[in-house]
Amino acid sequence: EDINALLVARALDGARVVRLKGGDPFIFGRGGEELDACAAAGVPVEVVPGVTSAIAVLAAAGIPVTHRGLSRGFTVLTGHDDLGTVPDAPDHTLVLLMGLGRLATTAAELVARGRDPRTPAAVLEDGFGPRARTTLGTLETIGENALAAGVHAPAITVVGDVVTRAPGWAGTA
Repeated sequence: EDINALLVARALDGARVVRLKGGDPFIFGRGGEELDACAAAGVPVEVVPGVTSAIAVLAAAGIPVTHRGLSRGFTVLTGHDDLGTVPDAPDHTLVLLMGLGRLATTAAELVARGRDPRTPAAVLEDGFGPRARTTLGTLETIGENALAAGVHAPAITVVGDVVTRAPGWAGTA
């Protein structure tokens, strides 16, 4: 709400306001709320879409979100909450934005719902930042692997066979 008020106040004062956000502000961001606040105040807005980190960070780590023979679709969820309803098919990639603190719980929940515990998983830390790195594992091991590696937010988790395309996957268990 403070950001919304600041955007509106500066614009109404005659300033040109640019709100830069990493990734797409309409994917688990506040872009829609900021747009609504400006519209309610009569402030004209131009939205310049970003590229969601759910795809860009995976690509930077060498992991396609879909790949012929491995994944025919993908779902992007916030990892902060329980999973809700997600496709359990092995040819479907699951991308979790945020939620590092409940990674082990989420992995266990996926296994309890029928995903193979040997399903490849990766945590992509710090996206394009200076600490960018990939931690590999399976649903059975990713929670403890991330903990042992000292993975910190921001991080994206990807679950599915596309993870086998990551550099360094060979021999990962």
